[in-house]
Amino acid sequence: MKYITVFSTLFLLTQTVLWAQDNAQVFVFDITIHDTKTELSNAIEIPHNEGYNNQPFFISNQELLFSSNNNGQADILKYNLDTNDKQWMNTATEGGEYSPQPIPNSNDIAAVRLDPDGLQRLYRYDTSTGTSSPLIEDIQVAYFAFYDDDHILGTVLSGESMDLVTIDLKTKTVDTIVSAAGRGIQRIPALHKMSYTVVNESNQMDVYLWNIETQESVFICQLPYGVQDYVWLNDSQILSGSGNRLFMYDTWGDAEWFQVGSTEKFKLQDITRMAISPDGKKLAVVGKKKL
Repeated sequence: MKYITVFSTLFLLTQTVLWAQDNAQVFVFDITIHDTKTELSNAIEIPHNEGYNNQPFFISNQELLFSSNNNGQADILKYNLDTNDKQWMNTATEGGEYSPQPIPNSNDIAAVRLDPDGLQRLYRYDTSTGTSSPLIEDIQVAYFAFYDDDHILGTVLSGESMDLVTIDLKTKTVDTIVSAAGRGIQRIPALHKMSYTVVNESNQMDVYLWNIETQESVFICQLPYGVQDYVWLNDSQILSGSGNRLFMYDTWGDAEWFQVGSTEKFKLQDITRMAISPDGKKLAVVGKKKL
């Protein structure tokens, strides 16, 4: 196993500036999936704070977490779609909390904290107290997803790019899989596998399927031009967004992306991150409202 201790001031400063300037919003739609199109309805524009609102993750069919501006600080917000209740899930820290998601077989939450001095670590947040503790130390985690409560697929900062790694929380070991990784890490529950992205020779993002049991990767597809984010709708269909258009790739169909919908009528543009509810009936989308 290879332990990684990396640091990139330039990368961290760039990320901090981008996060500070972002003014995206989180929208939630009912989604109906067909072979050649998706239907979005019952749009919910989550009441937001000016500034950063991003990285949604469903913790149930009616509740989702995302990173949101809290008086100039990015904190973990839980939002209930039925009651419209909001709850801050962490006590105030010196840093900002990003990419929140639940820890499997636990009531607690994991998130990446970026401190003012550039330290970037993965933390565990106790949902009953809001207090936090490092999940693993000595590595600069950028993005991550759980395979189970002991194993994480993530990216760590390496110079001005990122390495894809596996993290074993029991043994506290880190093993590198590939360099030049992207932020698109997903768990595919129906397949009990993971997927990740890598920057290809054309400077676009390739999606790979990763088998934790065999440690093997299989190429799936290249994301649409300029796109970094995607979400698995089920065990074979992948959804991504560009501008105000939605595209699908079906691993059992033709090897191509095709448009299946649009957010134009909802005046939502600049689509980036997305999340699907556990029952596959709700889609969270990050974008900007057209005035």
